[in-house]
Amino acid sequence: MIASRTPVSLHNFLVAGGRGKRCVAGGGGRKRGRVQRRHLTQALESLWRHSPRPAPPAAAARGEANRSWQPPPLENPAFEEYYKEQRIVREEEWDDFISVLRKPLPATFRINASSQFFKDICSKFENDFKRYLESEVSDEYGEDAIRPLPWYPGNLAWHLNFSRKQLRKNQALESFHEFLKHESEVGNITRQEAVSMVPPLLLNIQPDHHILDMCAAPGSKTFQLLEMIHQSKEPGLLPRALVVANDVNAQRCDLLIHNMKRMCTANLIVTNHEAQNFPDCRLANDLSEIYKKDCKPQRLEFDRVLCDVPCSGDGTIRKGHDMWRKWNSGMGNGLHLLQVDISMRGIALLKVGGRMVYSTCSMNPIENEAVIAELLQRSGNSIELLDVSNELPELVHRPGLSTWKVQDKGSWFQNHEDVPRDRKNVILPSMFPSNKSNQEGQSVCDDIEVNTDGISNSNTTKHSDSAPNITGSNFPLHRCMRIVPHDQDSGAFFIAVLHKLSPLHEGQMVEVTKTEVLDDDESLEEQKKISIDDHTLEDSNLTEVTLVSDVKIDQAESENRMNKLQDPCKWKGVDPVLFFRDLTVMRSIVSFFGINISFPLEGHLVTRSADTDNARRIYYVSKSVQEILQLNVEVGEQLKIASLGLKMFERHRSKDGCPCLYRLSYEGLPLLLPYISKRILCASPNDFLRLLQYRTVNFAHFIDARFGEEAASLIPGCCVVILREGHQNLDLGSITMDPTTIAIVCWRGKATVNAMVSPPDRKELLERIAHRFGIKALRVEEDENPRRQD
Repeated sequence: MIASRTPVSLHNFLVAGGRGKRCVAGGGGRKRGRVQRRHLTQALESLWRHSPRPAPPAAAARGEANRSWQPPPLENPAFEEYYKEQRIVREEEWDDFISVLRKPLPATFRINASSQFFKDICSKFENDFKRYLESEVSDEYGEDAIRPLPWYPGNLAWHLNFSRKQLRKNQALESFHEFLKHESEVGNITRQEAVSMVPPLLLNIQPDHHILDMCAAPGSKTFQLLEMIHQSKEPGLLPRALVVANDVNAQRCDLLIHNMKRMCTANLIVTNHEAQNFPDCRLANDLSEIYKKDCKPQRLEFDRVLCDVPCSGDGTIRKGHDMWRKWNSGMGNGLHLLQVDISMRGIALLKVGGRMVYSTCSMNPIENEAVIAELLQRSGNSIELLDVSNELPELVHRPGLSTWKVQDKGSWFQNHEDVPRDRKNVILPSMFPSNKSNQEGQSVCDDIEVNTDGISNSNTTKHSDSAPNITGSNFPLHRCMRIVPHDQDSGAFFIAVLHKLSPLHEGQMVEVTKTEVLDDDESLEEQKKISIDDHTLEDSNLTEVTLVSDVKIDQAESENRMNKLQDPCKWKGVDPVLFFRDLTVMRSIVSFFGINISFPLEGHLVTRSADTDNARRIYYVSKSVQEILQLNVEVGEQLKIASLGLKMFERHRSKDGCPCLYRLSYEGLPLLLPYISKRILCASPNDFLRLLQYRTVNFAHFIDARFGEEAASLIPGCCVVILREGHQNLDLGSITMDPTTIAIVCWRGKATVNAMVSPPDRKELLERIAHRFGIKALRVEEDENPRRQD
């Protein structure tokens, strides 16, 4: 109101004042009057802008309300009552436990050990950033503002003494925050909660393992699994291991695919299924027949299964403060049976001798120990619960609970017989501690008391007194691992490791149907949303078509399989992926780039286009992925595959006269480079940096004239430019096999060389090379400006 009324009265005052001036001046002229009015206008408007203006009553009331506004209290009496009753921590440490829950969660991240530059990144954290943070923010955040997590191998995981919000807001941390964002974007680091890193470590992954991540999105653990299988591979060779990452939600699959693009792997399949109904792609009807033929897989089985199930998520309460308001005990009750069903399916898909890790970010025993007890009960002697407390000796953890109660509608129950009849379909017998154990070797040890709340670190365990008058489980649930926030300033987590001793019999492998046990006031979908990990990228609105394919097949069956593969995909709205079998195009690619015949192409190239003659992109899949795709075709495409393969070749649209229809993809270059013998140029650091900075550089503008001449001598088309370090003559064979070699995909145009690299990757390479040669870091530009370069 003030802003609308004041200009009107000011205008009236100015008009009157102007007229007065002219009258007094006695006709001094229009120009002088206009100048005087302008000066008066400026003076009065300045006075008006800087004068205190009374706020209208409504605005004043809002301002008063804003000054008195406080964030919602971080408390929930029902939450505190529930976990006090469950005795997840000792009574004397309850205040410490609750106090830490109300504090922001420290930021943590992991370095990708399979990254080409991981040693440089480790050095930067251990030296540059550690010294900088200790000098700049040690007073505010303590001496160890940044430190490696002691239990994570190789100092690859780091803990910060400030939260992600503090990292964004603190000006002193701005450069460090920008560094983390950029390195995360290009896949060199992953920002992930510390306790979320534990389950993949306990899988004990070996180089030839097939791994299933049943509930994978948004993908931080999947990425960690891929890091592990790629960490020790040799240049130009793919690991034998494989990761199948599954999620029930198509949009979350898109997010998973987006996050996995940072890895650039040919050993990943992303599927879109209900985890409890994940297909086994069985060829043989009789289980005994599956194990007779060792030449090729007869059903889908995995050496390792990660079962990080949907949960209530109250272990993440430090980073999701809204959980204080939303939490109720019905959340865990409503998810219990789904968690059991998913886990039983995971056990069925696990190979004999394999290991499954069950985990949740919940503190609720109904979602944790009760699920494990039910798995042991259903599986009989087929599985055992392992004690893995010695596998990460520096990790502070506590044994699982042996006793707990079940709450429903504010009432507590110690056994299922006490539950009212109308609630027995919601409160299930499996939610209660079981006193039945079919496994003699898994009975509770005499020296382990019920409700063991001790802290375990370096094999030291403390035990609390047992809870009176509560039935305890006879299963060795103390072998489970509980991580509580105040032990090591983290989130809360639950982990159990299961070992498969023998196949499940038919009665244990009953098909799981859609089972939803819902509380009256809480829908399953709402409960699932709460359990979503917040480690996501901002851009999650991606669309990714599903890929379905076959693999190289026996000669006798090739014609039949070919016809079968050309059929439309059975999944509605899904584009099939077909093996790329155009030998003419493949020979052209091999000849143009001089690809060694030892690199297998036939049977490893797939495309998502039904028109294979005009396929826009061609993907490369590993041998392990190939075998699963072949099995999937033979069983009628039971797997709904959302994504797979490493982008290797892309069809170009250039009219420069290139004889090869396809160019190399930057994502696939590290795998293919050791086998390429043609179309390779070696650039000096200055010219390499120039290409990265400007993307398009004219032949005449390279500092090294000989490099420009060599580029001009190539026929138009795709080429590879390698960074030449030093002035010695280089042996291309040894250079391309060196994992430290820096190379990029370029296009030789009519008079220019164009870097076919994304801006984030160009920025990363600019910084790495500048640091290596002691050159000032350059900024990525859109195009070349010769005047600025000279």
